[in-house]
Amino acid sequence: MHISLAMRRNSLLILLLVTLASILITAAAPFPESIQLPPGWRPEGIATGEGPTFFVGSLANGAVYRIDLITGEGTIAVAGQAGRVAVGLKYDARSDLLFVAGGPTGKAFIYNANTGATVAEIQLTAPPTTFINDVVITRSAAYFTDSMRPVLYKIPLGTEGELLSTTSQEIPLGGDFVFVAGFNANGIDAVPNGSRLIIVNSTTGHLYTVDPTSGDATRIDLGDDSVTVMRGDGILLQGKTLYVVQNAFSQIAVVELSKDFTSGEIVDMITSPSFDVPTTIAAFGDALYVVNARFTTPPTPTTDYNVVRVPEQ
Repeated sequence: MHISLAMRRNSLLILLLVTLASILITAAAPFPESIQLPPGWRPEGIATGEGPTFFVGSLANGAVYRIDLITGEGTIAVAGQAGRVAVGLKYDARSDLLFVAGGPTGKAFIYNANTGATVAEIQLTAPPTTFINDVVITRSAAYFTDSMRPVLYKIPLGTEGELLSTTSQEIPLGGDFVFVAGFNANGIDAVPNGSRLIIVNSTTGHLYTVDPTSGDATRIDLGDDSVTVMRGDGILLQGKTLYVVQNAFSQIAVVELSKDFTSGEIVDMITSPSFDVPTTIAAFGDALYVVNARFTTPPTPTTDYNVVRVPEQ
């Protein structure tokens, strides 16, 4: 009886140690460096959710994929629908709403992030001369860029992030903003208090701060007229550091901005052999998560797509 009891105690101790070791190994393991998306997904935009959660949209049918950054596993958050497109997207934790730029549809799609239900489908402008490319959320509004028209679109929000209207306001881009042939306003972000927006023009490579009320744009001085971020796509503002994804060059420009955001300097360039036409970017902890849109690879229902993790710089 004494031996049997001792054996049971030893077995329990071994089980406890194995379980504890498993927990410690899991906790210490790095987040996946590459996260696979469903075959044929055709990603473009990425947005930070709550905790270690990201959302990635699909150009193919407007679907949205929810990713657990710890495990790399994912589920469909919003089911795809014929005729829908998901380009840039942002999540508002106040309301649990996802705001999605609808590309050539000229629409903004707003979804319940928990259920995937469509909350609103807002026609910002009429096709075909439009490409609703990206969106940023401030305390009082969601702002969308249009790469084919020199305007922003504003959808007003309440203090809890709720929609105050299912119509939008068109804000002409003026001041220093130069509209040219090709893709223009693309990625968008906002300074912390929402008093200024920041946008990039993909074709000229110029960065601007924009008054969200008037649309008056001021070009950010990068020190020399020849210094630009051409092919700028998604952008991310972290404090005074602005990350600009340059899609065709498969790199991310790191711009240190001045205190008033009117000037800056490209201080670094993030590259990786894992980049394959990256388009947009989001952050968690001390890492950046970058979408590989693979625009130079013909899309098929089985084409592989992924999100890659790189250190912040």
